[in-house]
Amino acid sequence: MGNKQVKQHFETAKKTGVLKISLLRLDEFPSALKTFPNVLKTLDISENRFTVLPEDIAKFTLLKHLNASGNKIAIVPECIGVLVKLETLNMMNNLLTSVPRSLASCTHLKQVILSNNQITAFPVVFCELKQLDLLDLSRNKITEVPPEVKSLQVTELNLNQNQITIVAEEIADCGKLKTLRLEENCLQIAAIHPRILIESKVCNLCVDGNLFNSKQFTEVQGYDAYMERYTAVRKKIS
Repeated sequence: MGNKQVKQHFETAKKTGVLKISLLRLDEFPSALKTFPNVLKTLDISENRFTVLPEDIAKFTLLKHLNASGNKIAIVPECIGVLVKLETLNMMNNLLTSVPRSLASCTHLKQVILSNNQITAFPVVFCELKQLDLLDLSRNKITEVPPEVKSLQVTELNLNQNQITIVAEEIADCGKLKTLRLEENCLQIAAIHPRILIESKVCNLCVDGNLFNSKQFTEVQGYDAYMERYTAVRKKIS
């Protein structure tokens, strides 16, 4: 970490509040961060070789954007809940199997991207975040979407390329959900509950690559109601 380039990053960050130390093949958190002043609003440690997100991160209580994608991180420490100003969290392409309960304290989170990890259970902690707009859990190992999802506030939920066999009908109660991505899972046609098509606000339901064909999908009760929403949105766009 003694090279000139990295030192320059730190000097600039003191003035801008933005520290980007990506693509540097780092496997340890830079020691300079231990004594770094609490001025960071953006921290980008993506595309390195970190295996843990260290507890030191809790000192940066002004942080709004954290990008730790493209590492080998298996655990997010509970102390991340201290980062109450956090608005975006990107930890795609890591080795996470779960997320800490403390994330419920990060009430300003708007975007969470956890694509391509090893998560097996839907992280219901995100159902408590009232400002969350986008949740990307694609390319994980989730098998079930639980009833708790009815409290999700997101407009887009990406669950593509998991191992989902069950989608709770309560997902129809998500008041803001417009785009629901369920492509390339293990869904039978019976898993698409008519309530999702009839009662929800979903106008972009992506279900290709499951255990049913498009004709079967068109025959599900409520398909016409869904298509009305879908078409109305397309007309607005065009």
